[in-house]
Amino acid sequence: MSILRQIAKIATIAGFVVLLAVPIAAAEQGGRYWVPKTTSAGPYWRPSAQYSEPTTMTPATPSSELIKTHPAPHRRWLVKNSTNRLPAKQSRTRSSLAAMAPIAPISKTHRLILQVNTNDQAAMNLALNNATNVAEHYRELGEEVKIEVVTFGPGLHMLRDDTSPVKARLEQMALSTPEVSFKACGNTQEKMHQAEHKDIPIVSQAQVVKSGVVRVMELEETGWSYVKP
Repeated sequence: MSILRQIAKIATIAGFVVLLAVPIAAAEQGGRYWVPKTTSAGPYWRPSAQYSEPTTMTPATPSSELIKTHPAPHRRWLVKNSTNRLPAKQSRTRSSLAAMAPIAPISKTHRLILQVNTNDQAAMNLALNNATNVAEHYRELGEEVKIEVVTFGPGLHMLRDDTSPVKARLEQMALSTPEVSFKACGNTQEKMHQAEHKDIPIVSQAQVVKSGVVRVMELEETGWSYVKP
């Protein structure tokens, strides 16, 4: 009896083995199970031939490695980007330096009219004093100035060669203060000529204009400053 039981047990086990082998074989044909694969790190499961192996994440290559591996493209990228950014950086630097630099004053020529219309030596000397002081002031500042003394009416005696009480001073100022010029009214000169029945000589340092009053007006209209001593 014991022999028969052992035979029956073996037959039963064999039947189970056959029953298990059939679905396993079918599964292998369909690629629906994982078979073990031994590696140095130990066994792991992989799919059958119908399945691709699981994709492994490749670590990102450091930028330094990329530079070493592909030096030429990287150099071209650096040169291109550096070239594009350099003008903007230089422009910002120039703008910053310009903002920090002191603002230079705008160059301007100062222009002054001094009128003399009275035959008064004190008034004539006052006009000459004002002209000298203004010229020296801007000369010390290194700025340009133009001063014009305009005479008309009785003030024409200031520039008359035969009657001027300041003739010597006019000669001296012509040499020391070239910023100052003198204008004599032509209308007044003509009236004096008619009244005195003789030529009215004008000093060589002065220039005759048609009208002293019109001269003052025209200079003011062009931005000259007007002062009456």
